Amino acid sequence: MTPLHIHLEADEIPKHWYNVVADMSNPPAPPLGPDGKLVTPEAMGAIFPGPILEQEMSAQRWIEIPEDVRQIYAQWRPSPLIRALRLEQALGTPAKIFYKYEGVSPAGSHKPNSAVPQAYFNKLAGTKRLTTETGAGQWGSSIAYAGQMFGLPVRVYMVKVSFQQKPFRRSMMQTWGAEVFASPTDRTLAGRNALASDPNSMGSLGLAISEAVEEAASEPGVCYTLGSVLNHVAMHQTVIGLEAKKQFAKIGLYPDIIFGPCGGGSSFAGIAFPFLADKMAGEKRAQNLRCVAVEPTSCPTLTKGAYAYDYGDASGYTPIMKMYTLGHDFMPPGIHAGGLRYHGDSPLVSQLLFERQIEAIAVPQVATFAAGVQFAQAEGIIPAPESCHGIRAAIDEALRCKVTGEPKVILFCLTGHGHFDMASYDRYLSGQLEDYDYPSEAINESLKNLPKVGT
Repeated sequence: MTPLHIHLEADEIPKHWYNVVADMSNPPAPPLGPDGKLVTPEAMGAIFPGPILEQEMSAQRWIEIPEDVRQIYAQWRPSPLIRALRLEQALGTPAKIFYKYEGVSPAGSHKPNSAVPQAYFNKLAGTKRLTTETGAGQWGSSIAYAGQMFGLPVRVYMVKVSFQQKPFRRSMMQTWGAEVFASPTDRTLAGRNALASDPNSMGSLGLAISEAVEEAASEPGVCYTLGSVLNHVAMHQTVIGLEAKKQFAKIGLYPDIIFGPCGGGSSFAGIAFPFLADKMAGEKRAQNLRCVAVEPTSCPTLTKGAYAYDYGDASGYTPIMKMYTLGHDFMPPGIHAGGLRYHGDSPLVSQLLFERQIEAIAVPQVATFAAGVQFAQAEGIIPAPESCHGIRAAIDEALRCKVTGEPKVILFCLTGHGHFDMASYDRYLSGQLEDYDYPSEAINESLKNLPKVGT
């Protein structure tokens, strides 16, 4: 029988990150400035340190993981690959369901996989302080933890709706020494403009990014860190999939389909890209592999957005990237999967979707919580609301296998636990949660304001 937990030894933590750019059939579309010209490294250097920029622009397949980073990774990595046998039995499916559990990190999610190297490379470059944004608080708590590991002060702009919904994530950040502000604030021009337009604004990731970037660009010695979207973040997260490949090899199996929740795209990239490399290399075992990004219907970036150049933030401070977008001034509803409330997506994930190397689906909020409860009752782990999107898709696929009789191997990334999200579960259990399909008219209105470059 397949073991329920497939473990690796500490010395099997990957020694390199995988960079999917090396294997893409077309080079990534370059970032542009407001004038439509290529963004120079010097311009990016206003908010990012040199070592991070080198990774962001690299086309090298393997990037070495510094030993100091691997030592901190060893606090929780390798993370377990677990067979969800009790869930399989509850569903009555012939499918084999596996999940890579990233909730074992100090911050309770996958985010430290990138926070630790970002703090390390900033410290190496002489950065004095870090700024960032956070939605659900998982990235903010992760960079607060990583900053503490390397003696770097951290300031976090937390989306106001999540600041109110998830107070204990704020407490985690403050415990690790970070300053935390509810965005929009009156500390930045971007924040003041947003408040002037809507004094009751609940914020968005795009707006919080604007505030953090504005501060980094205006203060010497301050650098900005991002928890998703950018190439180097996606690359750091590939430790997830690289470990999973080793774990599957130990039991002689290989996934037929991979699901990952997708907001900015980092955890999906982390679980999927190392397996996608096999498919792009023409390996027989990966010939029919499907990699599916799962997003909320209330923020349907990949499934209803436009593939176009757009700003990564709400105020136009960031470079213009080619990605699936709902428009940089899109203001999503206050759903409880705060980490998925982003108007854009990873340029790499977006390009691979546009080129049909991967797939994307959207699922409604209530159904995701139903899946999270079903998973918790079978497997014992209460998942984060973001993770529930991947679980929903995996359960639906397993139920299709029940009809067809196909014994597929299903893999999903359980990106974190939901211990600080119980208020959201309370609302679900009391019947207060509602589904929200973002109207096409509102998306079309937002898309009218895309920058007129790179067409």
